[in-house]
This record gives sequence, structure tokens and C-alpha cells, in this order.
Amino acid sequence: MVLPIVAYGDPVLRKVGKEIEKNLPKLDELIENMWETMYNASGVGLAAPQIGLPVRLFLVDATPFAEDDELSEKERKDLDGFKKVFINAKMQEETGEDWVFNEGCLSIPEIREDVTRKDTITITYFDENFKKQTENFDGILARIIQHEYDHIEGILFTDKLSSLKKRLLKGRLANISKGKINADYRMRFPNMKKAR
Repeated sequence: MVLPIVAYGDPVLRKVGKEIEKNLPKLDELIENMWETMYNASGVGLAAPQIGLPVRLFLVDATPFAEDDELSEKERKDLDGFKKVFINAKMQEETGEDWVFNEGCLSIPEIREDVTRKDTITITYFDENFKKQTENFDGILARIIQHEYDHIEGILFTDKLSSLKKRLLKGRLANISKGKINADYRMRFPNMKKAR
């Protein structure tokens, strides 16, 4: 089932996610709904807070990036078919070079900005079968995972922008929270007063 994506300004996007119990009822159904929702919105990642659930769950499918001709053959191969569920993830380490990449977010449609992040991460998480994993990722995979991990920590990519850039985006962000946006997918906007 395709769920509405929570828009910028909703308090759930600022909550640190709670850990998920192994026996959470209908976890498989939740994960399936999240995949459907993400694909419906043409996303490469989706975190539970973006569908209104403040829990430590996100998923990533980096396959669309495998089409990028500017990437090396190895990078395209790493991205092609990369599809993972991350439950109760904990970032262990972010290392390497700082690099800039243009990011967007399904909760913040029509805004894309350059964000600086480290290029290599080590993360511990449980997969959809609740098997514990510790893995290293770099490049675009690290970037997508860092972005989604931030969501379960109550952080948005706009938080990583300069104060000047934040001021310049203030009006556009306010419009998103008021529902003054044309997204190609279902969205849920924060409670707002009736239009005058």
C-alpha cells in the first residue's frame, strides 16, 4: 500500500527514532508498504519517520544511480541491485574525505542542495530477518545511507546547510509545510489553520 509521505515541518521528522522490537507485529507488511511508497515517489531511500513512524527503520535501493555514466564501472556495479533494509541502525564511524553531492528529500520536494559528508561509513544494523550486520560503505552508497540514517536521528539534509543558505530557503520550506507544493506523490502536511 502506498502511504503518504510526511512533509517538512511535521514534528515526527524531528524525533529520534525508537528501536524496533524483533517481534513487532506486521513488520514485513510495514517494510513492503515502505518499498511501495518509495518506488511510487521515485525515491532511492525512505525512513520510517517520513511515513509518520518515529522508529529506527529505513530502506535503500541505489539501483537508479547505476545508470549514471559519470561513475566508474566499479561504482555502477556496486549500486546496481543494491537493495537493503536497515533496522535499529547505529553509525559506528564516518571517515575519509569530505565530499559535496547534490541531495534532495521526498519530505522536502522541489528543493535540492549541495551537502558535504564524509565518503566512508561503518554501520551496524539488523536486516529484515533481524540478522545483525556490520558493514562498510563508501561513495554514493554511504551518502544515501547517511541521509536516511539522519532521518532516524531527527536530522534533515537542510540542517547541514550554511546559515545563509537556510535563510534563503526559509520561505520555500514554509510553503512546503503549509502544503503549497506540487509533488507527484501523496503527501501529508503538518496540521495547519484553515486557509483564509
